[in-house]
Amino acid sequence: MKGTVRRARFLGGWVAMVVGAALVIGGVMPGGARAGDLATAPLPRPEVLDQALAAYYRVERAGLRRTTILSVIDYSLPSSERRLWVFDLARPLRLLFHEYVAHGRGSTTDDEPDRAIRFGNEEASLRSSLGTFLTGRTYEGQHGRSLELYGLEPGVNDNAFLRRIVIHPADYMSAAFRAEHGRVGRSFGCPALDPAIAAAVIDRIRDGSVIYVGGGAPTQFAAATTTAR
Repeated sequence: MKGTVRRARFLGGWVAMVVGAALVIGGVMPGGARAGDLATAPLPRPEVLDQALAAYYRVERAGLRRTTILSVIDYSLPSSERRLWVFDLARPLRLLFHEYVAHGRGSTTDDEPDRAIRFGNEEASLRSSLGTFLTGRTYEGQHGRSLELYGLEPGVNDNAFLRRIVIHPADYMSAAFRAEHGRVGRSFGCPALDPAIAAAVIDRIRDGSVIYVGGGAPTQFAAATTTAR
């Protein structure tokens, strides 16, 4: 069988994420990729995927998860690359989206605005936060259809709701902006999305799905879950 198999061991067992030819996708993905493209599509780094899977099952054990959707953001990648993956872990495993996502202005330097290197949990920091999040309800905000996020890690991202860190569409994420600048723009800390696909992603991951954001050192929550084997 062609394709790539990555296994993450945690909570006393093995969970396999099977991608490539074994991954099922129906039709055309909102990002423009077709099923045949997935054999060569990059995945999150193995350590980020392992942490994301561990966090997903930790949230399940806590009785908080409401859907089988797991979203993974890898902020070790530059903003010129697609670094958001949305998986449906129900069988058959499916990759639903592979998209661009913004990081916060406070997470970068003026010399390298396309790379997130600083992360935080403080109000007005304009920084992105790492760690495990649970999605909440949708609402119509100043950017349009938006999605509330709840950070589950004390001191790491638990101020997300108070900081109004949400998923929302932004013009600086559009294909036109990328064509002009070679990258996407920066947010005030929110994982903003291309307006062309934002509503589709938001509606798919709303109401109790897990989002794991990696890119720096493993967070306390991720470390605790991956060592509980």
